[in-house]
Formats: sequence, structure tokens, C-alpha cells
Amino acid sequence: MSPFVIVIFGATGDLAQHKLLPALFSLYKNKHLGDKFYIVGFARREFSDEAYAHMIGDELGVHKDPQWGDFAKNIYYQQGMFDEKDGYEDMIKKLNGFDQEIGACITRLFYLATPPVNYEMILENLSATKLSEGCGPAFAEATAGKQGFDKSIWTRLAIEKPFGKDIDTARALDKKLVSIFEEKQIYRVDHYLAKETVQNMIAFRFANSIFEPVWNKTHIDHVQITFAEKKGIGRRGESFDGVGMLRDVAQNHLLQLLATVAMEQPKGFSKESVRDARVNAIKAIRPIKPSEVSERVVKGQYAGYKEEGKVAADSHTDTFVAMKLFVDTDRFTGVPFYLRAGKKMAEDVVDIKIVFVQTCHLLFKEYGCPEVGNVLTIKIQPNEGIGLRVIAKDPTSPEASRGKPRLALATVDMHFSYQEEFGHKGVEAYERLLLDILAGDQMLFNRSDELESSWQLISGILKGWDENPSENVTYEVGSNGPQEANVLIEKDSRKWL
Repeated sequence: MSPFVIVIFGATGDLAQHKLLPALFSLYKNKHLGDKFYIVGFARREFSDEAYAHMIGDELGVHKDPQWGDFAKNIYYQQGMFDEKDGYEDMIKKLNGFDQEIGACITRLFYLATPPVNYEMILENLSATKLSEGCGPAFAEATAGKQGFDKSIWTRLAIEKPFGKDIDTARALDKKLVSIFEEKQIYRVDHYLAKETVQNMIAFRFANSIFEPVWNKTHIDHVQITFAEKKGIGRRGESFDGVGMLRDVAQNHLLQLLATVAMEQPKGFSKESVRDARVNAIKAIRPIKPSEVSERVVKGQYAGYKEEGKVAADSHTDTFVAMKLFVDTDRFTGVPFYLRAGKKMAEDVVDIKIVFVQTCHLLFKEYGCPEVGNVLTIKIQPNEGIGLRVIAKDPTSPEASRGKPRLALATVDMHFSYQEEFGHKGVEAYERLLLDILAGDQMLFNRSDELESSWQLISGILKGWDENPSENVTYEVGSNGPQEANVLIEKDSRKWL
């Protein structure tokens, strides 16, 4: 890999310490980063380069790792305030020094690992100080021996969700981004798109001829998508309160997972073809009118949420959301998609369940068929893999044990696990994302029209909540969410699996 520098804004935050730097260290240990690279942390606290690297080593518990010492030599630190130019101007000198050391312009990745409230001021200062333009035209032309200067060659920007709080703020953020960077430079990060199983959905669907013929409204009864976390908001009270699960998870993670199920076959395995297919699937989701929100969306809050740190005593923030959606395409017209996401749930699980139509064959009518038949489960977290529920004869039924000829049917599960099959779970999501950014591959990143479409749907729900304000339904910690979420699906004679 060519030399690069990654500047992490918010270098002392959870995302930087618990996701980005561990991912970079893992990539280094597996020899994916090349011989020369620079990691620059940018935050307001005062550290020397060595003190910051030591703090990261303490946080990760890796000081005894024989490779940590060499990796830590590539870690630097720049103290600065996000809204003041001084730190950015000091960083220019640091980055120019790296270019001089290499003797050429180095690709610069600016990673915004901060709360969204800081995005605009960071973008403005990157533009005002011309950091967004890379190493500068004079040095570029002198070292590369070329006339003309294309700033997009040397700089990339990674920005984390949520991308706005509603359709208007999302559009404003996008306008700011494209005024400074070209679309090909912008990497809007939704790390669930980098999960191995989500990526595998394309291969699974379109490389296996047994599934594509039944991947439609004729054979699929409904789809369930679940995003459940045992933990609460932890130390995120200040950033989570006022945002909620609809914005924080449903707008991005859940709709991206829905798109992997509902998308049509891409024209090719290229970044734009795959992103086009995702966009078209999200655009096809039937809007929810404000008057329909109470019938198709459930908003919940776990018991004790208002006692969490830095949460408003009268907070209406949702820690659980469930919804019923439809994708109006020829393939899925009339097939309901039931989505739910919640904190303080019974278990940690993220999965997609495709429930096929239960057509009990005439042969078995007198014996009775299981209530739910074939179910394809895409397991995303915690153990990535794929499961298939099929119907088989039950040899342990009382009738069979007494030697009677009566037939009994039961469901059995077949499963495939990445860990069991390949000996590992694949590249961790942030490792995959970082590799793709450095390689210039945007396939696993949101495009602006994708975000526009998802926010249009979510904004309709938010408008419904605003027009018809009501208290959240409360659910117990360690449960599967509020009873109202069960009613949402059970009134259609279905149930959560």
C-alpha cells in the first residue's frame, strides 16, 4: 500500500479508541498498511505524540504485544479546538513534514470521529485552511512533475452517521460536504454495510440458483429485521437523548439491511452498480403518512431511561422503535417488512429473517404442519452466519415411539457459521472500511441520494410524532420490547421469531 496519513478528529473519543485504532493496529499486524503511514490524533486535550500513543496502548491493553512498539512509532498527536484555526494551521506543518520526508504528496484521510454537532465547524476549518486541498499545488507539481492540480487525488473525508437529524439538516450537511469535497472523495460510514454477512447477501442471493427464483412476493410471506442490544445508552446520554433509535439506528442500519433483501440484481459488481441497486430499493419503500404513523410505528422507552446520566427528566426520546414497511416493486409488492430496534433488550442480536409462505402439502394435511415453515435467517451479530429452517419428519413423536404409522412433522435448523466454516469471522467491519477508503472503493458507503431517500421516509414518521405527540410506551429492561410491538405484527396473524 502507498504511504498515507489518517487524521482522526475526536482522537480521545470512544470511536477512535475502541474502533478505529484497534482496526488500524490489526491491519498493521496482518501487514495490510504498507511500510510507511502516519496516524494523527486531533483533539482538545494536551498530549505529546508519545503520551497519546501510550494512552492508546493503555486503553487497548496491548503494551505487551511485540508489534505494538513499532506500530506506536507511527502515531502522532495534534492538540486543537475544532472551532479554532490554530490547531489546523499547526497540523499543516506536521502534514507537510510527512510529505517532505517521503518526497511526494501523501494521500490524506480526514476521519470525523466526533459527535455530529462538530461536523460543520471541522469542515469549515478544513476548507478555510486549505487542508481539504491536500499538500498544495506547488509541491504536487514539483514532486510529481505534472502541470495542473487535482485536489481530489490527495484528500478523502470519512464521516460517521447520523448524517443529520431530519431531511433538512441532512440536506444542509450534504450541501456543506459537496461545497468542499467532490462526491468521489466523501465516505459516509455505516459500518453495518461492511459486515461480512451483509456483503455476502449479494453472493448468496445471486450466485445460488435455488434462492433467486423464490425471492419474491409469490414465495415470501414477510421479512423481519431485528437490531437488539442488551446495553443501554451508557455514557452516551448527552449525545443520544433527543436523537433516539429511529434516527440513530433505523434511518441507517435497518434501512440498509432492508435494502440488501429488497434490492434487484446489480448490473455489475462495481461500486456504482451496487449502490444504484441499494438506492432504488430504498426509494421504493412506501412512505408512511403522518396519519398512518400510530398504526404502523411503535415508539418505546425502557424503564429507568430518564434516570440515566445527562438525560432530560421529561425526555420523549425513543430507545425502541418498531415499524411495518412495504417495498413497492414488482418483486415485493404486498410483502410486509417488520423492523425493530431497541436498547436494554433480552439479548444482543442483529439478524434478518425471510419467512416463506407456509404451504402445507395435501399429503400432510391430516397430520398437521408446523405453524411457521421455511425461514432463512441472515445472522449479522453476534455470530455471523446463515441459517435455514426446514420441515422434516419427527422420529421422536409419541406415535412413532409406539410403532404407529402416524406421521409427525417438525422444523429443524441448518446453519452455516463463518467461524466454523472458514476458521475466522472475516475482516472486522472497521478494518474493511478503512481498507476500502484507502483503496478508493466506495461500494460499502452511503451515497447522497441514498441518504436523501432514507431521510424522506424517516422524516414522515418524525412529522407524525410531532403532529400527534404522545408518551412513549414503556417496556421492561431485559424484555423483547413493548407489548405494542407484538400487537403490530400479531394483528396481521404473524409473530416475531
